[in-house]
Amino acid sequence: MPENLEDKLRGYLKKVTADLGRAREQVQELRDAAAEPVAILGMSCRLPGGVTGPAGLWQLVAEGVDAIAPAPADRAWAPSDLGGAAPLGGFLADAGGFDAAFFGMSPREALATDPQQRLLLETAWEAMEDARIDPESLRGSPTAVFAGTNGQDHGAGLPSSAFAGFGSTATSASVLSGRISYTFGFQGPGVTVDTACSSSLVALHLAVQSLRQGESTLALAGGVTVMTTPELFVEFTRQGGLSGDGRCRSFGAEADGTGWGEGVGWLLLERLSDARRHGRRILAVVRGSAVNQDGASNGLTAPNGQAQQRVIRQALHNAQLTPRDIDAVEAHGTGTRLGDPIEAEALLATYGQDREQPLWLGSVKSNIGHTQAAAGVAGVIKMVQAIRHGLLPRTLHAEQPAPGVRWGSGRVSLLTDAVEWPATRSPRRAAVSSFGISGTNAHVILEQFPGAEPANDGAAPATIPWPLSARSEAALRAQAGRLATHPGAPAGIGRALAVRSVLDHRAVVVGDGPGELRHELSRLAAGERPVARTVAGSLAVMFTGQGAQRVGMGAELYG
Repeated sequence: MPENLEDKLRGYLKKVTADLGRAREQVQELRDAAAEPVAILGMSCRLPGGVTGPAGLWQLVAEGVDAIAPAPADRAWAPSDLGGAAPLGGFLADAGGFDAAFFGMSPREALATDPQQRLLLETAWEAMEDARIDPESLRGSPTAVFAGTNGQDHGAGLPSSAFAGFGSTATSASVLSGRISYTFGFQGPGVTVDTACSSSLVALHLAVQSLRQGESTLALAGGVTVMTTPELFVEFTRQGGLSGDGRCRSFGAEADGTGWGEGVGWLLLERLSDARRHGRRILAVVRGSAVNQDGASNGLTAPNGQAQQRVIRQALHNAQLTPRDIDAVEAHGTGTRLGDPIEAEALLATYGQDREQPLWLGSVKSNIGHTQAAAGVAGVIKMVQAIRHGLLPRTLHAEQPAPGVRWGSGRVSLLTDAVEWPATRSPRRAAVSSFGISGTNAHVILEQFPGAEPANDGAAPATIPWPLSARSEAALRAQAGRLATHPGAPAGIGRALAVRSVLDHRAVVVGDGPGELRHELSRLAAGERPVARTVAGSLAVMFTGQGAQRVGMGAELYG
């Protein structure tokens, strides 16, 4: 072979080898990106039992509170609609409350707008602030919004004049996500998801995919349900699927049907590599997720155990984990005689085999009812808090396990009592399930993040400042009133408040401990204006402007 030809061939082979090496690196980068964990930066929620945030939800489940109660008076439901009996369920105490002025909405538009849109707006702001990110700083960014829903009944029975000029947006499902993107100026994907009871967990799955694919840099994922009519209670009573006292007895022997609830919740997400590069506080990570469909089963609304097993295995594969790596499952657990045994058998077949320690099984529905499109995100928030606190709360109403389940076929144990979740060499891991009446199933794997800020932030400094900021004097006072009863640690609250958006009306409370801080907050909430002092316990306040206006459910538009 001529020397020059041999040199050319050698050079060509070197080039091909280098190209193959680069191709392998690129393939590996794509594989890594497709499986990269996603960080949970912030959370927010409003749920039954007076829960106004993740700390409140943790307090409720840790104390074993049963939040089932009669429907609030703001629903204006006629006794004839309900067969003469007021329904019991997990209701939001102030579902109609909304600070319209804060979001630049007129009182008339706010009153016409679905309370679900209004709740999503307020809690989206709260999720970003919980992540210590100024919402205004994200305007124009490729931040995505994936909002779960399962119905818009706000307009049912209201006169058309109530929606004049707002009819195309006031009750539109698409605007549930679109209004968030519009209000905050986000330019990433904005999608409303309706797969019924699995909606918010499907929204989380889509958000994780969006981040991994690089089409968004941050993503809000969550869901909302507010029952403005009693139709769901009426229909499930006819079908014989409603619990007699509104309670979900998840996997319990006395389960007699589901109990309806309502709520809203958001998670703010970012790729883990980006979150670490930005120095974010990371609450936990999403290791993997999957979504599938029942397909043909023994009924349109009947769950499919084989499909549930498949979605669990798909999520584990996506997370690059085995069933033995998962410590606990926050189950769908609706408390129905049909659904619970099928779900339990699927968990026994997937997670219950070949393991030394039992898989712990529970459901927040036993505390707050089935919050429908918000059920999945409520379960995620509960388990993130459990990971951070090192405790698995007990599930209510399940002292005796459901008799139709072969509990001895695998190592799965009901959380009939709270269980300590000790730290080991492996991070704490939990899974969350949601199965929609649509037939769409979702499963998500959560994992403790090494070095994450613990739920209890240790010894507090001697003097703690709490800066408050609002768009109006009334809103500032209301904020002070909420903080006065907030269960969180003072130092952690102070750090969170320090990174909030700076608005026109401000106050600073400085105290030596929670007692002084909350005393001064109560004075501020009551409208007192103490003179600023330079000692601990002082309060410096500047008030200007008009008070905020709260709007209701829209019931006053009837008649």
